[in-house]
Amino acid sequence: MSGHSKFANIKHKKEKNDAAKGKIFTVIGREIAVAVKEGGPDPANNSKLRDVIAKAKANNMPNDTIDRGIKKAAGDANSVNYEVITYEGYGPNGVAIIVDALTDNKNRTAANVRSAFTKGDGNVGTPGCVSYMFDKKGQIIIDKEECDMDADELMMAALDAGAEDFAEEEDSYEVLTAPDDFSTVREALESAGIPMAQADITMIPQTWVELTSDEDIKKINRTLDLLDEDDDVQAVYHNWDTDER
Repeated sequence: MSGHSKFANIKHKKEKNDAAKGKIFTVIGREIAVAVKEGGPDPANNSKLRDVIAKAKANNMPNDTIDRGIKKAAGDANSVNYEVITYEGYGPNGVAIIVDALTDNKNRTAANVRSAFTKGDGNVGTPGCVSYMFDKKGQIIIDKEECDMDADELMMAALDAGAEDFAEEEDSYEVLTAPDDFSTVREALESAGIPMAQADITMIPQTWVELTSDEDIKKINRTLDLLDEDDDVQAVYHNWDTDER
């Protein structure tokens, strides 16, 4: 992972998304609804809900908005049933793209995702066509500016809690876990008072693709922007190397 810190991108995304905070809150609101439906409204007995709440707080979602979302999902037996769907495909120059969606209308979502790929000169492939190029991991990003611990102390805390890997980047620390250990590690770091800029289960590319053509960069940004604007899309993963060299 060294040299591929995505924290700068996360910060850039958050700045870009300040105007689109409603989108982030919509995404997290759906995740809360699904977590409550699957495991109940009490975070103490629902680790998935605890993880979503942590993600909500990392994105500065107000506590009353979180509580409202939980109560709404718990109290409304007729609330919308969201279905988890994953799309895989290719952007320019073979860039691999994975799209996670939560939808109440599969046809609408499929059409929108296909359109986003097509407009960026890419195409949606069959399930599994690119996911083998990624590793599913729990990923916790810690902003150096927000954390008082030194690197060694933080690394020991993360590894003792069950993390698989720890990396120090220019402006952040990255903690990686197996998906099943993510909740345990996140909660241990939270209990130790360690602030997290991002904490989520993610897909990490095994290899990266560089785009040198301005036209290709324009095309992939078109696809990623369209996916970002779609309320059904929860997360987008890709192996385009956006780091400046």
